[in-house]
Amino acid sequence: MNNAEDRHDRGNVLVVDDISENLDLLCSLLSRKGFQVDRATSGNMALTMIQQSSPELVLLDICMPQMDGYEVCQALKLNPETKDIPVIFISALDEVLDKVKAFKVGGVDYITKPFHTAEVIARVDLHLSLRRLQKQLEAQNDLLRQEVSDRLAAEAALQAANKELQRLAHLDGLTQVANRRSFDNCLAQEWRRLAREQQPLSLILCDVDFFKSYNDSYGHQAGDDCLRNIAGVISAVLKRPSDVVARYGGEEFAIILPNTPPEGATHVAKEIRAALQAMEITHVGSEVSQFVTLSIGIATSIPDASILPMTIVAEADQALYKAKLEGRDRIQIANNALTTSEVISQPKEEGVWG
Repeated sequence: MNNAEDRHDRGNVLVVDDISENLDLLCSLLSRKGFQVDRATSGNMALTMIQQSSPELVLLDICMPQMDGYEVCQALKLNPETKDIPVIFISALDEVLDKVKAFKVGGVDYITKPFHTAEVIARVDLHLSLRRLQKQLEAQNDLLRQEVSDRLAAEAALQAANKELQRLAHLDGLTQVANRRSFDNCLAQEWRRLAREQQPLSLILCDVDFFKSYNDSYGHQAGDDCLRNIAGVISAVLKRPSDVVARYGGEEFAIILPNTPPEGATHVAKEIRAALQAMEITHVGSEVSQFVTLSIGIATSIPDASILPMTIVAEADQALYKAKLEGRDRIQIANNALTTSEVISQPKEEGVWG
């Protein structure tokens, strides 16, 4: 390999020595071997040059006026931008304590003057190679950290997306309350739990009166807005986290009320009617009121693990059908073991249930 090729491959070295003869000798030696060489005749000059353009390695004399080599090395190691530049001390000092101090302040090697040319070149080559390997390792570690960070971010985004998909999978797209699938799951879960505890479960089914006429009168966009408003009314009335409102069908809503006796369910139904009545959503196509109204069926049962939970849905649906049959805009309580049939056509002012 000729010198021109070497100069492109062997590295950039800063030589620091206050003795011009030593400086010339080292710089000439390194230049002939293909290194790019810069020179400094004092510690302060060396630090200034390094701040302007960092070398790959520093060959540093110890005995210099104003600032000796130890102080120069310490200054380099205290600076985050220069602390990784390898420093080889080259000095006439040959005492063990001198060498120990050189390593203690951060030197990577120590060459004693008078030096051998081959030794200097070998050590410079070695530490330049080690520094380059260190840089490669740091770059690989940075890349690995970035890949890990990107992967963690991607996993977090995927988990968030999956969570959102799960949420959306259980919501009705129009009204943003639980959908039919979520209703079925929740009802089955509460049925099993309350069967173990032998506590009452109430179910309310609500149907918007003359909703087809509402769509015919105002259009389907207004009909969608009406359903969203009703879902909001029901959600606002429910007080407990365990209570669930779901869109059961087109214009039908279902409300699951765990640990709730008939009286509590009736109170909730009355509050829903009162809140909807207060909104005064005009309905010119209704045959029972100038505003939007609901027909409501209520069923209450102490669940039995041997019986399907859909039995309470059937009871509430029968009560809802009876409410429609008897004139709509009313609450009908199903006949079952916990209560007797009752029809409520006007809401009353009462306190909040449970």
